[in-house]
Amino acid sequence: MKVLTVVGARPQFVKAAVVSRSLRKLAEERIVHTGQHYDPGMSDVFFEEMSIPRPDWKLGVGGLHHSLATAKMLEGLAQILADYQPDFLLVYGDTTSTLAGALAGVQHRIPVVHVEAGMRSGDMQMPEEVNRVLTDRLATFLFCPTQHALQNLKDEGFDTRPNHHLSVVGDVMFDATLFYLPSARPPAATLPDRFNLCTFHRAALLRDSVALRETVTALTAIAGRCPVVLPLHPHTAKVLQEQGIDLATSGITVIPPTSYFETLWLLQHTYMVLTDSGGLQREAYFLGKPCVTLRDETEWVELPQSGRNVLAGNTTTGILEAYEKMEVVAQNPIPPADALFGDGNAAERIVIELITKG
Repeated sequence: MKVLTVVGARPQFVKAAVVSRSLRKLAEERIVHTGQHYDPGMSDVFFEEMSIPRPDWKLGVGGLHHSLATAKMLEGLAQILADYQPDFLLVYGDTTSTLAGALAGVQHRIPVVHVEAGMRSGDMQMPEEVNRVLTDRLATFLFCPTQHALQNLKDEGFDTRPNHHLSVVGDVMFDATLFYLPSARPPAATLPDRFNLCTFHRAALLRDSVALRETVTALTAIAGRCPVVLPLHPHTAKVLQEQGIDLATSGITVIPPTSYFETLWLLQHTYMVLTDSGGLQREAYFLGKPCVTLRDETEWVELPQSGRNVLAGNTTTGILEAYEKMEVVAQNPIPPADALFGDGNAAERIVIELITKG
């Protein structure tokens, strides 16, 4: 069995770390790195520290608009697929790389495997939602991280379609957290003893100057109560500069992008998480940390339902109210629900199902 894995962004590197480990015990795998995340701090460091097999091909399409990036990825993948002729093409999540990989697979009549299928936020203005919906339509194997994701696919009629294999396997991000947690280490930056961990990078927020300023105003107010540590995404930094938003006077502790092991350490030691990242929301849950989600909706609907995550939107008032609500949770922790995201063996289930049902 030959598998071509397409990755391009930080969350996919983490997921590939655990799936590739299981996959290469029983099959041949080759990896394409599209270059969607091309900054070394967002890309190379993950392959190095997590012992992910080095990419066999790099397309180098970083920095392009979605449509141009998709076109360049398709161009590069076409030649690779013609030469390698895999039995399956595997993609993760909801990025431009995910959609480009799925399109290339279908165009070359290669079964597409979608890891993290069935996720829905309901907001088709989000590029991520468009990518995940279209990828599910194109995929043959749809591996769902949760029962809710499976129900989404059933509600859309996927269980009645021929040649579609649906399965709940668990969340490979949970696999990664359990496996790599012993390797967590602090970043080199000087940090407060007590802090909130914050990240934001979603396109919907960065292109809305009012929402962006409201968010930074709220974070500044929170930093006055408990320091806010912000590993700053390069694109976020660029947009903040273009908008004339100076974090140097905000009281927010800005540090360079962190590696996966450093992020795990920050999650272990944070008081609370404030983020618009789907991955960080789940990791906060895995490690028992309350989370304020800087969005109006989330595809991970189980998290707000758990009582340990609250949707705050991007108004100053909404974020501050959500923070106060989660402070109560921080003082009176709610234990995680058993098996909500699987048991840490999602990667093995994916490989076994590909071998037995592929």
